[in-house]
Amino acid sequence: MTAVPYFALIASVLALMLAYYFAQVVMKADEGTDLMKEIGKAIREGAMAFLRREYQWVSVFVGVMFIVLLVVPIDGRPYASFAYLMGAVLSSIAGFIGMRIATAANTRTANAARNGAAEALPLAFKGGAVMGFTVAGLALLGITFNYLLWVTWVGVDNAFQVVAAFGLGASSIALFARIGGGIFTKAADVGGDLVGKVEAGIPEDDPRNPATIADAVGDNVGDVAGMGADLFESYAGSVVAPIVLVSLLLPG
Repeated sequence: MTAVPYFALIASVLALMLAYYFAQVVMKADEGTDLMKEIGKAIREGAMAFLRREYQWVSVFVGVMFIVLLVVPIDGRPYASFAYLMGAVLSSIAGFIGMRIATAANTRTANAARNGAAEALPLAFKGGAVMGFTVAGLALLGITFNYLLWVTWVGVDNAFQVVAAFGLGASSIALFARIGGGIFTKAADVGGDLVGKVEAGIPEDDPRNPATIADAVGDNVGDVAGMGADLFESYAGSVVAPIVLVSLLLPG
């Protein structure tokens, strides 16, 4: 039995440990003034509220797809349905963690910038690294675990179709997160522009403009959760696709 999958499993755990370390560094930084904390709290609550509502609707779609894969007579049934569910869940977790740390890093980076870029940039990079290592770690963990479970330990027939279902689950979350987040982001951006044009004395980015908070929420929703789910799907798909291709070209 080759040891490569186990090395990949170890690498995924190390990536998640590094993401946890960076998250702790970000959370220990000073949030700044009371005004920074107030605005940051509003952005964080808005972003998490959107994410919770989005995941509520996505869970319905994922549940329906899980049942379809469970009952439809296809190769890999019923294992494919569980691989699909795992891909969707891990992608959702990556988006949630990235959103949580990004909204926490916003005010902390702004406060650090008061002391210069030398202090702000490392904190910003660490905040972004949490999402990057979480996406890479969870995707590699999910793919490796699926391979070991279905191919090595269980030994199912047509295991490549089961592994491909993991990528389908990741794609389902990416579809909703990217499109839903993008629509929300653009709607909030347009709303802020309109208020800045029609209300005298209230610029687009003024804190008195209610759409400013929504615009900041949209940036986190679309460019953190949406982008993270998209990258998770792309990374998982880039690994799953060669597996499926080779299995089709070299059956048995």
